[in-house]
Amino acid sequence: MYFNKIVRFSGYHYGKKIRLFSNLLLIILGNCFWLLSGKLAGASEIIDISDREVLLRELSTELKQISEVEKSQRLLRRTSDETPRRRKTLKDSLRVAQGNARQDTTEPTLTVGKNNTAEDSNYLYSDLEISTDSESETSNSLKQVTNVDRLRDVSPGDWAYEALRSLVDRYGCIAGFPNQTYSGSQPLSRYEFAAGLNSCLNQIERLIASSEAVQREDLDTIKRLNAEFATELATVTERVDSLENRTAFLEDNQFSTTTKLIGSVWLNLTGAAADGDVLVETNDLSVPLFLRPPGRDPVTGEPTVLEVTDNPEITLSDLVWLTFETSFTGEDVLTTRLVVGNGDSPANVFASAGTYNTFGIPFTDQTAGLQGEGNSEIVIQDLSYNFPVGDNFRIVIGPQINWYAYFDNNAYTYFLTGASSFNSIGSSLSNAIDRGSGAVVMWDISEKLKLNIAYLGESTEFLPSPPFNTASNPDEGVFGGTNTSTAELTFSPTDTVNTRLMYNYSHLNADVNVVGGVIGGVTGEPLQNGLADAGAGRGLDVNPNDGGLKDSFSHTIGFNFDWEIAPKFGIFARYTYASITLKPIDRTVNVQSIQAGLAFPDVGKEGALGTFSFLIPFDVTNGEEFLVSGAGDGGTQYEFELTYFYPVNDNIALVPAFYLVSNPNNFDENPNIYVGNLRMQFNF
Repeated sequence: MYFNKIVRFSGYHYGKKIRLFSNLLLIILGNCFWLLSGKLAGASEIIDISDREVLLRELSTELKQISEVEKSQRLLRRTSDETPRRRKTLKDSLRVAQGNARQDTTEPTLTVGKNNTAEDSNYLYSDLEISTDSESETSNSLKQVTNVDRLRDVSPGDWAYEALRSLVDRYGCIAGFPNQTYSGSQPLSRYEFAAGLNSCLNQIERLIASSEAVQREDLDTIKRLNAEFATELATVTERVDSLENRTAFLEDNQFSTTTKLIGSVWLNLTGAAADGDVLVETNDLSVPLFLRPPGRDPVTGEPTVLEVTDNPEITLSDLVWLTFETSFTGEDVLTTRLVVGNGDSPANVFASAGTYNTFGIPFTDQTAGLQGEGNSEIVIQDLSYNFPVGDNFRIVIGPQINWYAYFDNNAYTYFLTGASSFNSIGSSLSNAIDRGSGAVVMWDISEKLKLNIAYLGESTEFLPSPPFNTASNPDEGVFGGTNTSTAELTFSPTDTVNTRLMYNYSHLNADVNVVGGVIGGVTGEPLQNGLADAGAGRGLDVNPNDGGLKDSFSHTIGFNFDWEIAPKFGIFARYTYASITLKPIDRTVNVQSIQAGLAFPDVGKEGALGTFSFLIPFDVTNGEEFLVSGAGDGGTQYEFELTYFYPVNDNIALVPAFYLVSNPNNFDENPNIYVGNLRMQFNF
């Protein structure tokens, strides 16, 4: 085996200084021992190397590293599994060389096969640097190697000097530098030394190709040199052992803390219009849209219904996300997201009480702070820490974890590139907590099967506290207030098919923001598209300020999938069913949502995506008598959405979208609502 690399780490001082001649000798011994090593104990006059092809491939690999010789520090970043292999190679070379030197043989001759060429066997010793005497014993850097004429420890008259020069002259172990001069009075730089080694090794290749023989006197010389410098050879082995330990330490600790900024900016031009007057369930149209209160007729007990007669004006809004991702080990991520926006989308004008930011609303046409106020308030939307546990688990903990980053995903409804409205980017029945305090556990069971589990207490940036954001309220905390538990199993049988089965359990406190004693609304999934009270005779018809409920418990089951049937065609779908138990009346409301769509990747341009989505966001199957908002006249609202994501370049995209909403607010007699949105998107 050929002599391996001896490498210097700048910044480290080795206590023993190796005499300059001894170190250079190690280079020559490495070449010569490799050339001479074989089964010398045999009786044959000529020994063949049978594994020539394998050896030549190894040597060729070494030659490709010559360009890195000037960068010895790069060795510190090489994979940890490479160092033991190299150490073993070096030890094997020394052991074979020493063993060969001690054998007492009868005038052997070593002949190498005749079919090798320089092109077949490029090899070298790279990244090589050996210490010399320095002015200070405590120097942190090693001097450059010098050439043969400057070997101060061995005089020209010494036998070792003459033996070394004889080997060099006979076998061309050092054949000179690229300019064909030896530069005997000049020190060698790493570049020159590497070039010299390359010349030497090229010369050895020519010897191999021409089947040159090695005679006994040279074997005797190598034996004597080995015995004379056995201490130095042992020192080299010790240095390699130390090198392995130092390399492993530096590889484990080389990562520096880094923070990456991911920015997204959206500009939204949005308009909405209806074919006629739109019926909405509320008892006051004069208040801000987000604060529209529900009510019941004190005589009939039926929900209060008013009409919206005017179409809203076109709006231009913005939304900015600045996400800072910090890693401390290279495998973990601390996420901090700052958000500011001023959106209040026009279609909210047509929404019943509690259904703000549901149908006909582009997801990025929203505010960042308290909903409905339309002011530019900077808030923290996501603050979480993601880290690995073993090979197959990751855990996310934090006071504001984004639930949608880990659940109910779909390749064609991701809001940045796919379907774009609030109702279509995810199930309209999950989750009651957009952001929450708690933890998420992600388990990669296999390549095709993954399981995510989460528990979150309410901590949402756009809700007032109190009564919301109970996780930070000492009176309720993470476990006593509104909270959800979620489990989702993802099965991906192929690269083009993903299926997800989700279960969600929610405990919701009654809303006391607008009126007390009601459950649901935009933060009340699975009653996102409605509000529930205790019903006629016990609800808002009896007390307009208290709907009679204290809290609720719900069970939600969802299924969603995406399938890329062909390179430019895919399908997607969602189905969600939920059962909500109202407390303290112990009555149940059951609802479902349905979505199905087509996707057209790369339509018009590579990276583009067109989607067509049909959905029923909120279909009441049982308990509509407890809905003070959202049940309408028993009709079923359905929506059609067409979105086209067009990337102008890697950082800018234009996204036009059109929504058609039929039977809005679940009133059969309501006219259609039309929504148009043009989004300009910047990512950096």
